Amino acid sequence: MAGGLFYNLGRKAGPAVRKARWFWGSLTATDDEIIRLEHDVGLDLAREVRGQIAADDDPATGEVLNDVGSRLAGCVANKRRSFHFEAFSAGEPNAFALPGGFVFVSRPIIDLCQGERDELAFVLGHEMGHIISGHAIERIVTNSAVSVASRTAAVRGLLGGWLRHVGVQFLETAYSRDHELEADRLGVRLAAAAGYDPQASIRLLERLAELKTSAGPLDLGEYFSTHPTFDLRIRNIRQFLRRRQAR
Repeated sequence: MAGGLFYNLGRKAGPAVRKARWFWGSLTATDDEIIRLEHDVGLDLAREVRGQIAADDDPATGEVLNDVGSRLAGCVANKRRSFHFEAFSAGEPNAFALPGGFVFVSRPIIDLCQGERDELAFVLGHEMGHIISGHAIERIVTNSAVSVASRTAAVRGLLGGWLRHVGVQFLETAYSRDHELEADRLGVRLAAAAGYDPQASIRLLERLAELKTSAGPLDLGEYFSTHPTFDLRIRNIRQFLRRRQAR
């Protein structure tokens, strides 16, 4: 089942990519070229990100991230896509995805998973969902500053300077509610395809909801406060899993 599960997910980026193709200066770009361009953009951004955040160099953390991330990436049917996972130090839970497959995860959000790889798989799958579905590149392309600059400057080398100006905080802001809920569904599908327990997503969100109630809304940081409510995300995932089981 896993082999064909994500066959069409790469295609979901099509509308967003077609909408943004003027940005690359080509109306006839192939899927291969688009993926390569996304990777170039992500690589440029990732270099700047690494200059603005503190890397978490714990070998054990890196090993877990790469192990779980590799299993997830292995279930993405479009093998032209590559993914890279990096941990960083921060005072609160956070994670963000860059075009081209670059996923950054803060140590606190890893700790919230309490060593449960099934839960971490959902977190990574959620961020990968933003990449696969085109949310990550669309957010960059539709930023007004990038749109204006891209008409007069080459893409390569442009975005690192832009991110240096706006800061990593731009990447940490939430997507639209629909995009976040779609990324949840894709994250659950990807985790299940990789052999992880899809119910772990609900366990994680339920535990975080309890923490938010007992510890106060600020303790979980902006990453969760700017996402849809935990109740809505849990309902969305449960509905998705019910539909999936009914097939």
